[in-house]
Amino acid sequence: MYAEERQEALVAEARRAGRISVAQAADVHGVTPETIRRDLAALDSRGLLRRVHGGAVPTESLRLVELGVAERSGSRAGEKARIARAALAHVPSGPGSTMLLDAGTTTAGLAAILPADPELTIITGSMPIATVASQRCPGPVQFVGGRVRGLTQTTVGAEAVAVVDALRVDVAFVGTNGLTAGHGCSTPDAEEAAVKRAIVSSSRRVVVLADSSKVGVEYLRSFAPLADIDVLITDADVDPAFRSACVTSGIEVVLA
Repeated sequence: MYAEERQEALVAEARRAGRISVAQAADVHGVTPETIRRDLAALDSRGLLRRVHGGAVPTESLRLVELGVAERSGSRAGEKARIARAALAHVPSGPGSTMLLDAGTTTAGLAAILPADPELTIITGSMPIATVASQRCPGPVQFVGGRVRGLTQTTVGAEAVAVVDALRVDVAFVGTNGLTAGHGCSTPDAEEAAVKRAIVSSSRRVVVLADSSKVGVEYLRSFAPLADIDVLITDADVDPAFRSACVTSGIEVVLA
């Protein structure tokens, strides 16, 4: 097979499966991983595929543009409200209980319906969530300091990462821009990805809140593989194949 024919096949495979892995493609086509990497680099330069860690995805599935809070708040509002209500079952309770709320419109929806538990400490770097939680909840609400990223109204940077890294919380409720089996949870911004990565690593239990429109979408920065997720709460429109992949990976999938 000529290089051009192999590259055409790689594009077709990536579009059919949503992602292509270097190792798998090398086995299928009987060439070395280095040859596949060169093919993917050539396809990336032509705008046909976009390189990601370990392989490539179709250009149309990798998003670089992120919407602000105001633009996202009205999108799939019904699904997000049901996901937030389902997440209540995973909120810790009792003396010394702690939870971390990541930035996002669905996590903000959870903050707005949290129980009035004086024993629960809530930690967040999201300005809207901190405001809602401090007004609603009688327990301590701790704000993670750092530089505020205007687009998402949450703190980012080295200070925020250092604060979160020093924590050990019972449960983190995490939002994501994209979610796939190969790329995990992803977001466009490097600084926000660093904070989210710290949130995941600092939590005993990770609950991802993501409506089905996030599934099958990959953004530039991966911050958590599927293996780091304990529970995924999504809606009934989620792709059945992805749901099966999650269950196979040991993730509890809740359909709201």
